[in-house]
Amino acid sequence: MSSMFGKPRVSSERPPQSPLPECNVAILGCRGAGKSALTVKFLTKRFISEYDPNLEDTYSSEELVDQQPVLLKVMDTADQDGPGNCERYLCWASAFLVVYSIDSRKSFEGCQRYLEVLALHARGCQRRCPVLLLGNKLDMEQYRQVLSAEGMSLASRFGCLFHEVSACQDFARVQHVFHEAVREVRRQAEWNLPVRPLFISEERPCSPMAPPVALPTHHSLATCTFNTLSPVNYKEIPSVAQAKLVTVKSSRAQSKRKAPTLTLLKGFKIF
Repeated sequence: MSSMFGKPRVSSERPPQSPLPECNVAILGCRGAGKSALTVKFLTKRFISEYDPNLEDTYSSEELVDQQPVLLKVMDTADQDGPGNCERYLCWASAFLVVYSIDSRKSFEGCQRYLEVLALHARGCQRRCPVLLLGNKLDMEQYRQVLSAEGMSLASRFGCLFHEVSACQDFARVQHVFHEAVREVRRQAEWNLPVRPLFISEERPCSPMAPPVALPTHHSLATCTFNTLSPVNYKEIPSVAQAKLVTVKSSRAQSKRKAPTLTLLKGFKIF
C-alpha cells in the first residue's frame, strides 16, 4: 500500500473468480466524521489524519471472521453535503456503516439523513441490509457534543446496531465493528433461506374397526386379542440398494487450497 497524496490506496487486483464469499460494506457519513481514518485503520492498523475529502475508493481485504474466510470489500464514500447520488452504494453494499464524530453535533445530525435514506431504500426494494451506527473519535471525549445515550436512541429508532470507537487509538474495536458487519450479513442470509417443506404423510380414511380377533390358547396361556387398523400410506423411500455415493466438491476447488469433500446418498429423500 502506498500513499503520496490523498487517501492511501490498497491494491484490489484478484483473480477473475474469487473462491471466497464476498461482503460489501459502504462507509457513509458527513465530511470530517473520520470515514477514511476508520477504513485505513482497519486495513493497515495505522492512523493517518489527513486525506483528500473528495476522493472515493473501494478496498479489499481477506478476513477470517469466526474461523470463516471472507473477502471484505469496503467503499469509502465521499459525499459532499449529505446523501447524494446514493444509487452507487445502495445497490452495491450488503451492509452499511454510518459514521459521525462525537465532537460534532452537525455530523450527528447529518448521519440521520443517511439513516432515513437507507430505511426508505429498504422499504422500496424489500431487502434489508444490516446498518451499524458508529460514533467515531472517542479519543476526543473532552470535546464531546453527542452523548452515547443519543447515539443509542437514534440507533434504536432505526433498528441498527450502535458502537463508539476511536480510529486514532484502538484497532481491536475498529476491527470488531467491521467483523460485526460481516456477522450481521451472514445472519441476514440465514434468515432469508427458503424453508424446507415438511413431510406430510398421506393418510387414507380409516375403515370401520374390525372386531377383536381371539387367539387360541395353548397350554393354559391367557387369551390375547388385537385390533386391526387401516395402515398409513407413507411416500415410498428408495431402498438401500438404489443409493449411490456421489462426491461433490465445493467451489474452493478452483483455488490452490485443498477443497473439502462432501459425500451424499443419492436417491434418499430428506424429511
